[in-house]
Amino acid sequence: MTEPDPTKETAPPVCWWHPTRQTVLSCVRCGRPACPDCLREAPVGHQCIDCVHAARQVHRRAARSPVSGQLSARPVVTPVLIALNLLMYVVTTVQARSPVNNEQAPLFGDWVLWPRAIAGADQWWRLVTSGFLHYGPIHIGVNMIALWVLGQDLERLLGKGRFIAVYLVSLLGGAVSVYLFDDSNRATAGASGAIYGLLGGILVVVLRLRLNPMPAIATIVLNLIITVSIPNISLLGHLGGLVVGALITAAIVYAPVNRRLAWQAASMVVLVVALVALVWYRDAQLSGVMCLTDSGELKCTPPG
Repeated sequence: MTEPDPTKETAPPVCWWHPTRQTVLSCVRCGRPACPDCLREAPVGHQCIDCVHAARQVHRRAARSPVSGQLSARPVVTPVLIALNLLMYVVTTVQARSPVNNEQAPLFGDWVLWPRAIAGADQWWRLVTSGFLHYGPIHIGVNMIALWVLGQDLERLLGKGRFIAVYLVSLLGGAVSVYLFDDSNRATAGASGAIYGLLGGILVVVLRLRLNPMPAIATIVLNLIITVSIPNISLLGHLGGLVVGALITAAIVYAPVNRRLAWQAASMVVLVVALVALVWYRDAQLSGVMCLTDSGELKCTPPG
């Protein structure tokens, strides 16, 4: 056997990706030799381009696994919802000929959430259409900013279909809460119930991902304090949307892996059926209310 010559230097290895380049560097993760062009800085040492790419793939899979939805870089549903709300505001502004007193528009009167009109005239659409109406520029401005801030993140996490379900069911939940418990019979409108549903949804997602929930909780508490501090804001609508939004999001993100989609769909149906049953129950309570149209104006008896 030939003994190695200790005086003869061993040539350094070559880069795994560039065989013509010699290097004394290597990846701290896989150990393969790599030239400076094929290494990326890591929290400890440097990793090769293959290991960095693999780590990113794992991170992306982990980010979407709690809700089984593909993360999207561009929200689509959120800007569409904002556009619909703005369109309704423009229509009522044109009809009322005033951006501030747009509640005087005929469409506003036909769509606003008025409990006696639901019970006495079977105008069930008000439970949904009222969520796309707003009182003046400040009301719609604040709600649309909140919808943009909250909606784009939750839409990317849940996916478009699940996000629109959370939004609409939360909107319905807020309206049903007003219909059930508000005996003042005052008109109510706005997307706040749906937006509070998004707040509840974000809290549930944060808990599911085991992140710090305090920022989300603090935001919810702050908004509830604002709700009770400013007059003429529907606390019932906000609380109803918050609770329903949290429930439907929990059904989405905590669905079992086996038959996940079927579980999510069934949970949504059950929640909507429960809300409809509550509406029927309240309608039975208000069975004595009768509404008739008089000279184009809806009048109900008893009015209180």
